[in-house]
Amino acid sequence: MQELRLFNTLDGKKVPFKPVDPAHVRLYACGPTVYNYAHIGNARMAVVFDLLTRVLKRLYPKVTYVSNITDVDDKIMAAAAETGEAIDVITRKYERIYNEDMVALGVQKPDVQPRATEHIAEMIALIAALIEREHAYEAEGHVLFNVPSFPAYGQLSGRSRDEQIAGSRVEVAPFKRDPADFVLWKPSAAEQPGWDSPWGRGRPGWHIECSAMAEKHLGLPFDIHGGGADLKFPHHENEIAQSCCAHGHENDPRAFAKFWVHNGFVTVEGEKMSKSIGNIRLVHNLVEHYDGEVLRLALLSAYYRQPLDWSEDAITQAKSMLDRIYGILHALSHVKADTGAAVPDAVMAALCDDLNTPKALAEINLLAKQAADQRTPALKGQLLAAGALFGILQRDADAWLGYNVASDQDAAKIETLIAERAAAKKEKNFARADEIRAQLSGMGIAIEDTPQGVKWKRAG
Repeated sequence: MQELRLFNTLDGKKVPFKPVDPAHVRLYACGPTVYNYAHIGNARMAVVFDLLTRVLKRLYPKVTYVSNITDVDDKIMAAAAETGEAIDVITRKYERIYNEDMVALGVQKPDVQPRATEHIAEMIALIAALIEREHAYEAEGHVLFNVPSFPAYGQLSGRSRDEQIAGSRVEVAPFKRDPADFVLWKPSAAEQPGWDSPWGRGRPGWHIECSAMAEKHLGLPFDIHGGGADLKFPHHENEIAQSCCAHGHENDPRAFAKFWVHNGFVTVEGEKMSKSIGNIRLVHNLVEHYDGEVLRLALLSAYYRQPLDWSEDAITQAKSMLDRIYGILHALSHVKADTGAAVPDAVMAALCDDLNTPKALAEINLLAKQAADQRTPALKGQLLAAGALFGILQRDADAWLGYNVASDQDAAKIETLIAERAAAKKEKNFARADEIRAQLSGMGIAIEDTPQGVKWKRAG
């Protein structure tokens, strides 16, 4: 078995992955807050962790991947106030759309997709444990985590004390014992969603949600936690503090998760995505204009830890690569693929080297060229196996390239003209045959004469 090496944010370097239990690998990634459509940055995290999960499932006998749905949040409440829709209507709607959009990108649904609102009891229990261990305190209807009580705070993000305080300014309040303290529970007004608790009717802070859901579904410690780079601080830093302190591990940040994996930011045409600029790219809109495989490949074209600049050029390059390889598979349509072929070692080696997707794609391109040259069942099988692991090359090559794709009425007309052209050629009436080819071209149809007969497809 090839050794998987991952960049562990907690170590600040690439290290061999050693699971807690080789018989069962467990990972968690922070999922969406469902109040609007997901943007391409959200999709990058989902696609990267989908690929990581696929690789892990090749290496280990059992893998459990958990990615949550945040369905209680102030942004959701604001959306409800703005639209007049009930909160549960909004959250269920955008949860469904998120999952549909991710399927379009070839993302397999997580093994467990827990909702925050279904884990309030676990959050309350975790908060109570933190209060009992004197890591949290009540103040004016709130419960807050006391950051100085956790000496290891800051090890994940590498932030200094001043940076920690600066990062907490959005939640500065006079009742905090320390400026860096963060909210675990907050009171809810009558018109706001809330649950009964020992501290009054209220709702959880954002950070406590993932701690509770990860522990319930994966146990502690689990193997890999991650998400976008923007979550390192304060969200992931706070998760570590809560979970470790609730169980008496004040000096061991690895008592929660052993590895932390973060994907880089996504910019659009060189600029940060922003509502004010108007350059936010929503997955729901993109999948209406581009094939999901093209978008997936564009998202995986850059090394996952590096920034990814989303552009028309990136989409065009991804489509060009897929068109080229599907063209090879089309040319190999009469070569029966070896269905037992394994993913080539070179492709696995690249992915096991901290998900080095640019190297893996270079190997897939090389493999496609070899398959085109040698035309063997083994190489075709390896190409398809590599594509399946990557989540690409999942379509019928003829359908991808547009062969025989038309309405029934148009297809019948096209087939009639092709038959007429064949008869004209047989009668050596080449002028008429050329006229028919030109007529088909005018209809947007390109034809190819092959040893297996005439094939046609939409031109362009």
